[in-house]
Amino acid sequence: MNAEDSTENVPLGGGSIRLGQFLKFAGILSGGEAKEAVAEGLVTVNGEVDLRRGRQLVVGDVVGFDGSRFRVGA
Repeated sequence: MNAEDSTENVPLGGGSIRLGQFLKFAGILSGGEAKEAVAEGLVTVNGEVDLRRGRQLVVGDVVGFDGSRFRVGA
């Protein structure tokens, strides 16, 4: 299984979404947990740690947390 196969697609219905909102929307973390995880550097965006909970994600971005990957879908 390659990394592409192990990435879960999370459809948004269009537009962009902030990182903290995405973590909550996808059911990965609660709002408070998302704030803490991002601040502690436990979340990656496109393979790089991002400490900005308000970072705008767009379709195709891949969010990583706790060994799992989630692609922002349309």
